[in-house]
Amino acid sequence: MNVTIISGSQNPNSLTYRAVLHLEDSLKKDLPEANICIIDVRSHPIPLDSAVYKNDGSAPQEFHELIDIIYNTDSFIMVSPEYNGSYTPALKNLLNHFPRLNHKPVGIVSATDGRLGGMRGAQQMQLMVIAHFGIPLATMLLIPQIHLKFDETGQLLDPHFEKPIRQFIDEFCWISRKFES
Repeated sequence: MNVTIISGSQNPNSLTYRAVLHLEDSLKKDLPEANICIIDVRSHPIPLDSAVYKNDGSAPQEFHELIDIIYNTDSFIMVSPEYNGSYTPALKNLLNHFPRLNHKPVGIVSATDGRLGGMRGAQQMQLMVIAHFGIPLATMLLIPQIHLKFDETGQLLDPHFEKPIRQFIDEFCWISRKFES
């Protein structure tokens, strides 16, 4: 099983990347049979154009590794800070360049430094996943005050936040195993 976590923050000092690291560590424990991969939008500067990259060798060479990861992924987790009531433009641009998610499960994680945890961003991601024919996980992980939840290595700082993380991870693992190809 191949699981890909997409880190949608283009900020060089991304706080949401801390959540990505924590999720990666959790998935390695809970899905030991899975290959866990991270796509960080900061490492993949995709142009703002209308190209659709297919897994047929026609895409520019610099995107072949990214294409292989996306096409071979069985389930995704998308992580984005809430960005003006939505998810980041970098995440949208990444997903615009690839055809549909082809009925793959997608966990949604949104975060803010405020108290609502990125609810509006998560709802927008959910709509985008559906538009790409992905299957959004019903349980979303909303991370309020992310700066108080994780340190820079992804270690959880707030033990009270373990419960929502556990619920999200358990649901994600369950659906990933159900849809394993």
